Amino acid sequence: MNPHLLSTIILMAHWLIVIGLSIRVIMRRPPVGVSVAWLSVIFSVPLVGAVVYLLFGEKRLGKRRAARINASLGEVAGWQKTLREQYDPLAPRIGTLEQPLFHHAERVLDFPALPGNEIELLSDFQSIFDRLRADIDAAQHTVHLCFYIWHAGGRVIEIVDALVRAARRGVQCRVLADAMGSKDFFASDLVNQLRDAGVFFTAALSTGLLRALVARTDLRNHRKIAVIDDRVAYAGSQNLVDPRFFKQTAGVGLWVDAMVRITGPAAASLDGVFRLDWSVETGSVFRPPTAPAAGLSAPAGAMIQIVPSGPDLHPEAIHQLLLTAIYAARQELVMTTPYFVPDESILTALLSAALRGVKVALIVPARNDSALVRYASVAPFDDLMSAGVRIHLFNGGLLHTKSMTIDGTMSVFGSVNLDMRSLWLNFEISLLVYDRDFAGRLRALQNSYLRDADRLDLDTWRRRPAWRRFMENTCRMAGPLL
Repeated sequence: MNPHLLSTIILMAHWLIVIGLSIRVIMRRPPVGVSVAWLSVIFSVPLVGAVVYLLFGEKRLGKRRAARINASLGEVAGWQKTLREQYDPLAPRIGTLEQPLFHHAERVLDFPALPGNEIELLSDFQSIFDRLRADIDAAQHTVHLCFYIWHAGGRVIEIVDALVRAARRGVQCRVLADAMGSKDFFASDLVNQLRDAGVFFTAALSTGLLRALVARTDLRNHRKIAVIDDRVAYAGSQNLVDPRFFKQTAGVGLWVDAMVRITGPAAASLDGVFRLDWSVETGSVFRPPTAPAAGLSAPAGAMIQIVPSGPDLHPEAIHQLLLTAIYAARQELVMTTPYFVPDESILTALLSAALRGVKVALIVPARNDSALVRYASVAPFDDLMSAGVRIHLFNGGLLHTKSMTIDGTMSVFGSVNLDMRSLWLNFEISLLVYDRDFAGRLRALQNSYLRDADRLDLDTWRRRPAWRRFMENTCRMAGPLL
């Protein structure tokens, strides 16, 4: 074939692909920053940019997964209605500050805020493993675990042994582990040990070349949930890893996490989230947990609203709710996150809060395990500190706790990072806690992080080298894709 003709055909094919994909990006209406980032990739990297977009540019869950989710919607809605009918008459009146967040969450996700929960804040991995192992050993009917990362080593073997003991005495044990986050664990002998004992151990969002053709493979189940007998539940940031044995060569120190242990009706709600995930992964029928019988009077304890988020039903939910929480602050807003790559709307909300007089504090790790995130996350620090936001760099390891306290009255706690991946792509779990006592305990934990952190000084920060500022701003442009 004539080389000139061949090059002309390739050029025309390239531009047809670029124009076609550009129209597709525009018509799918992702956030503007995401749209611009993907259009830049498609235009600037011939053919390769198109392939990258087709693999990672859309939230393709796969037809089978989407069908399973849709098949469960009626049962999920009926279960949520039952919860609301049972507990709404018993719920104490929500305060003026909490009402916008409460109503927003209920309107978008249909999960009611449930009263009467005891909530224990576990601030170190030793206490988390102690409590979880003891609860599994006390299980009588079911143990349900969903964790992004399982990592063999250290105290994880205690959880494995507790699951084996529970399964052998007739407790139904079901475990979900993310196929990518727990890849090494699936290759270990511990999985066979669990399965041989009767534990149902399943990969969430399986990966592979064939799957990449029908679904996006970097959509991950990032949730951390444990529920025992629909009675006791755990949620937060701790993976099933012993930090003394996990990523020890990354140069960031031990990972620092926190979980909550809940007894009360919110435990069954968390179990409902697990059961829906399980039905989608295994193809089994979704069967909601049995709601515990409510008393005749309003039960004492914390009000908790469960917020599952992900790219399936309401991909915008947690992003919108975090914006509502930030704009609700009137006096103080304190946040901890390991990965801080906000989009323009969250950045604007934080700037607005600081400029209207809210005491805003952001606590992030001094050292991060991702170089790209490390540069992208600090790019807006100048703007934030100029508006009055206090930024603190935690020196005690990789601070992995994801928390937000608002005016000492309500809290957001769970697995969500303040980056685009958590907000739009990952399956996450968050708790909205309307309880002043818990907010005080979480605020005390945040204070303990502050005691091991250095506050950034604006004038010193502005004297960093020009090449570093260039790197930060360049990486920030990739923020919508991180």
